[in-house]
Amino acid sequence: MINIKKEVSSMFYIDMIISKLIIFLINIIDKSRGTDLPGKIALKLNKNFPLGFKNIDYDKVIFVTGTNGKSTTTNLIHHVLKSNDFSVASNLEGANLIAGITTTLIKNSTITGKLKPEYFVFEIDERSLKNIHRVIPAKHLVITNLQKDQVHRNADPDFILRKIKDVVKEDMHLYLNNEEPRSKSFEDSADTVTYYSVDKNSRSVVDEDRLGVTMPCPKCNHKINFNYYNVDNVGDFNCTNCGFKSKETPKYQMKDVDFENATFTYDGTTFKMPYNVPFMMYNYALVIALGDTLGLTKEQMQHSFNTFINIGGRIETIKYKDKELKYIRIKQENPETLQSAIDVVANDKEEKTFILGLCIIKDEPPHYTNTFYAYDCNFNELVNSNVKKYIAFSEYVCYDTANRFVYEGVDKEKIAVLNTDNVEKILEEVDKAGCNNVYLITWLETFIDIKNYVKKNNL
Repeated sequence: MINIKKEVSSMFYIDMIISKLIIFLINIIDKSRGTDLPGKIALKLNKNFPLGFKNIDYDKVIFVTGTNGKSTTTNLIHHVLKSNDFSVASNLEGANLIAGITTTLIKNSTITGKLKPEYFVFEIDERSLKNIHRVIPAKHLVITNLQKDQVHRNADPDFILRKIKDVVKEDMHLYLNNEEPRSKSFEDSADTVTYYSVDKNSRSVVDEDRLGVTMPCPKCNHKINFNYYNVDNVGDFNCTNCGFKSKETPKYQMKDVDFENATFTYDGTTFKMPYNVPFMMYNYALVIALGDTLGLTKEQMQHSFNTFINIGGRIETIKYKDKELKYIRIKQENPETLQSAIDVVANDKEEKTFILGLCIIKDEPPHYTNTFYAYDCNFNELVNSNVKKYIAFSEYVCYDTANRFVYEGVDKEKIAVLNTDNVEKILEEVDKAGCNNVYLITWLETFIDIKNYVKKNNL
């Protein structure tokens, strides 16, 4: 490490000047390129560039990684620290590869590489963790959950588990999800472990039909048994073979979860939920655990929760004619977020139109559209929640989506199938449905097209 530092320092100042100049030019030409391009160029000039920064305390650097919840958790940690007068830098735009992290450091440093903030909170892509930690050796590591995700890139969750395990060191402080088996399985990898947890509540599901799919124990590969689920594949569990299980009384367990009144309690103190949906509860639990570890009081965190607004929120409502169209943003690359979105719709018992469009995912080549995520999900509660009309649209897999509805028992007469991503045709079908309460689950780009079309045409 010492040799690398010396190698970096000789060219670091020149590289920094170039990077700062690039940021200046981007702000004039195209601000949308500013989240990672300066970092890409700096790393091209010197792969060890981040090691040249000064005034960084790695005991105050927090990495947040895992399949789901990285962005929201990072945003909430950043907000809690900043609202309590700590200086903090984060990659809130979501650029979670090494170039994005490096760009954040460049933006928050002087021309000589002296960093200004006290804390650094970074959302980290799971596969990039090893490469980033090599040059930014953070001491705090949050592992939210490890589940099926971007199968063309990440393969199996246990493949990602092994990649993260290569990074974890004994002197790290790990923050692990007590009810997610793969996250909790890291408990023997570091000397300091903090568990965060959510107690059983009104939205917990017992013995949910999972099409016979089971999770293997990350320690012995035998069957994991869930006593209940708080969200998809997260809940009170035990291994049927080796005894690995969730802790019964973790210190940071959120209790008395009341979604109707948007409150929960921790250690006798009542907190307001900024967003009263089940999948957010683990974000709240983690942030309270981390905040307490960093010395924040419950009262300080209470106040911060009351003022939190999520960047790029998961639920966005737009007016379309006399209708209220509620878009639930999902990470289409995994079934867990799709299931969470379906559960939100199912919780609304008012008459509604439900639109599902599984579109092509333009991630890294090859671009793809899969059919099987819908078959990993449980639609039973949705089907019994007063859906008047189902609309399945997609240029590629609309018929597969429609079949998934049929297999759940939906009358074919209630399903409209659109073999297109055309906004006009989708909205025409919404008009035909004649229901003012409309839910949409699809790829973000498609929603943006719909939103822009409605705005442009004053609908």
